[in-house]
Amino acid sequence: MNKLEIIKSKILSWEKLANEVLQWRFKNNNIVFTNGVFDLLHRGHVTYLSQAADLGDILILGINSDYSVKKLNKGANRPIQDEQTRALIAASLHVVSAVTIFDQETPDELIKMVKPDVLVKGGDWKPEQIAGYDTVIASGGKVLTIDFVPGYSTTGLEKKIRSIN
Repeated sequence: MNKLEIIKSKILSWEKLANEVLQWRFKNNNIVFTNGVFDLLHRGHVTYLSQAADLGDILILGINSDYSVKKLNKGANRPIQDEQTRALIAASLHVVSAVTIFDQETPDELIKMVKPDVLVKGGDWKPEQIAGYDTVIASGGKVLTIDFVPGYSTTGLEKKIRSIN
């Protein structure tokens, strides 16, 4: 398998992800889950995902579908990159074990399927406000937040790019 095929193999349907989760659980791996748009990958994303990966053995990343990004009202031009491109770029990071795309407004259904040991979101969320909080706590897991890297955001990058003439 060439490197691109290896990266693509980390992008899983929900069904394939469910099978992988069973195998990881059998091997007693601690599973970490996070989600987001990850539109223009930047230093803040890489730092966040690296810190999330440090919280367990396996990092699963749920990527918002193009449809769900539109429902989040991130802006008229968002997502800038389509869901398959965003998933491929995220899967290329060695700290990410698996990527899956979800179409819903929140990843609740996906989190119920995965039942991660650790659920992580950015520091702008209070743990009890994070989608999937009840599911993870009920199954004995932890819900944590990771601080943002100041000065790095997709919205900021988009504004910077638009200001260049």
